[in-house]
Amino acid sequence: MPLVEAELRRLARAYMRRERRDHTLQTTALMNEAFIKMLAARDVAWNDRAHFVGIAARLMRRVLVDHARARGYRKRGGGAWKVTMVDVAADAGEASAVDLIALDRALEHLAAVDERKCRVVELRYFGGLSVEEIADVLHLSTDTIKRDWRLAKLWLLRDMEGGRQ
Repeated sequence: MPLVEAELRRLARAYMRRERRDHTLQTTALMNEAFIKMLAARDVAWNDRAHFVGIAARLMRRVLVDHARARGYRKRGGGAWKVTMVDVAADAGEASAVDLIALDRALEHLAAVDERKCRVVELRYFGGLSVEEIADVLHLSTDTIKRDWRLAKLWLLRDMEGGRQ
């Protein structure tokens, strides 16, 4: 339990750092929501740490997207949340504001086209794993992960700007 809690807290903090400062969901609440969802999934066979991180990252993304949608509904369609998508790649340089719901939709579109690239994004951006850790988890070379990461970022940007592939 302490290992799971520490990993969930690390992921939740990483997520919440990307959110706006006046966000109504707190890190502990995000962590607890993900943990409750993990407890409900009793049939999952946890393969390793990266598998756990990948699923936890996906669940936290779902919690944040659901929270954003609920907030949008309460405001009668008053617009989606803007979150800062800080590029975790070293070459980023500048951050851009991204609609969390649009990012989620774009990731779903990417998964339909290329599940591996979607998994790389989840593990890298949402899970906070390094290129080397992702390569180890997916049993691929670091060059392949770097290429997938670069292409996935471009694909997501284009999809979110309305240029579906």
